[in-house]
Amino acid sequence: MVADIAKILYHESTILSRLDEMAHHITAEYRDKDLTVIAILNGSFIFMADLLRRIPLPLQLDCWSVSSYHGMKTSGTVHFRQTQLADVRGRHVLILDDILDSGLTLHAIKNRLAAESGAASLRVCVLLRKQVEREQVIDADYVGFDIPNEFVVGYGLDYNEEYRNLPFIGVLNEGAIQRNAR
Repeated sequence: MVADIAKILYHESTILSRLDEMAHHITAEYRDKDLTVIAILNGSFIFMADLLRRIPLPLQLDCWSVSSYHGMKTSGTVHFRQTQLADVRGRHVLILDDILDSGLTLHAIKNRLAAESGAASLRVCVLLRKQVEREQVIDADYVGFDIPNEFVVGYGLDYNEEYRNLPFIGVLNEGAIQRNAR
């Protein structure tokens, strides 16, 4: 697997150090507030686990399975795999996702929560924010790293459901992209 990586953007130690900083800011923001974290699966599960262990606050957690990607690009359609939302009326909601790219998925999630949830506030936290023009206007309130327009894997991010378990964030080489295309 490591041989499929053209370059490493962020080593595990760098990621964990940045999560310490993010957790500090999130803890300060949500102290004495009723917090619900909604993590977007599957990509955010490692990010979620490592970040939430650093936030010493009582919180509720819900995980949503939402996607708009097939292979290396968005399908243009956002699919919600659950029909019922968590009860977050009056609570402060922090949406966690692995990457802000086209903006389609996070825009759809935030709009659905804004329309249906009665949340006291809605904020977005992403591990990565890709420096591209977005299809939907949305930004994140908390960002781990800004990255160039490259296809990245590792630390929960995948290519056709592979490479999620790499302990770093890296860019796939062309051979791996072609070999794993579906």
